[in-house]
Amino acid sequence: MIDESVVAVSGQREFMVVAHTGRAVVTRTVESIARHCAAAGVGLRIIDHDLTADNPATQDDVDLRGRDDREGHDDPANRDHGPTRPPSHPLDIDGLRELGADVTVATGDPESAVGCEVVIVLGGDGTFLRAAELAYPAGVPVLGINLGHIGFLAEAEANRIDDVMAQLISRDYRVEPRMTLDISISHPTKPDEVRRSWALNEVAILNRTNNGVLELVTEVDGRPVSAFGADGVLVSTPTGSTAYAFSAGGPVMWPDLEAILIVPSNAHALFARPMVTSPRSRIAVEIDKHGRSAIALCDGRREIFVPAGGRVEVVRSDRSVLWVRIDSDPFADRLVTKFDLPVTGWRGRQGEGK
Repeated sequence: MIDESVVAVSGQREFMVVAHTGRAVVTRTVESIARHCAAAGVGLRIIDHDLTADNPATQDDVDLRGRDDREGHDDPANRDHGPTRPPSHPLDIDGLRELGADVTVATGDPESAVGCEVVIVLGGDGTFLRAAELAYPAGVPVLGINLGHIGFLAEAEANRIDDVMAQLISRDYRVEPRMTLDISISHPTKPDEVRRSWALNEVAILNRTNNGVLELVTEVDGRPVSAFGADGVLVSTPTGSTAYAFSAGGPVMWPDLEAILIVPSNAHALFARPMVTSPRSRIAVEIDKHGRSAIALCDGRREIFVPAGGRVEVVRSDRSVLWVRIDSDPFADRLVTKFDLPVTGWRGRQGEGK
């Protein structure tokens, strides 16, 4: 929720900034945003996490696979600590106000983006997914500015921040929906206890340990498709096809497609190929009741325990993540740039204009 002591003037345009404060360039970029907002009379809303060294964005790249094997554990104290926390460069709220920006502070709860015109993300894909958690329930569009490595979810690079801010302030942008997934997880002995979440990229149903394989059955529209042992299986949107699903061997899907992608991860089976289903399909993954338990990891951020015998159901959500589009490159160009694909020798269509 918004800190009532610093609420912006009612009716004022306001942009939210969610930043990866583990990178020093963020400070300069936020200062540039603050100057543009101050000059245009646009309010600036930031998250309290970004004002401290204990920023969740600095853990975006932590491997979440390391787990002990105690059934049902989801206490953070039981988790492996992972790699050393990278350095942090928290935002300086007083410095931003000295630049003339009307800055308010919000806590990172589901209502923190309510009333904002747009959420600006400074960082890589992990930071974008953190910002999407705030924008999604509020129905606020998200704009990614890449300060990471690949930054496939970003719409622009940091060196274009002045042009991007000019377009935002003049409302020279468009908004398009990106499909998301609704996830429900049921317990074999507690049918009334259904846990729910959502995903923009994917839900990964994974073995909770590094020992053995996870025995599971995939189902599409109420019919079994394949049973196999694997490290896990991913159910992805087209947006997520260039993320975890891509690393697991899935196909690249253009983001304006409407489909659901199923990708086994390191499967021990003759038929365990990626499948592209209808966006209207109901996908289910059942965990062998005599085997290991699992976790359902939504966008690499929200973890839900799945017991042996549990069932994960995935359908297209009625709600989309709203995506800010500016004059960005075609998706094919983004693929070539982000993955450094070889295109030497391309000539294009011949004879046009003759």
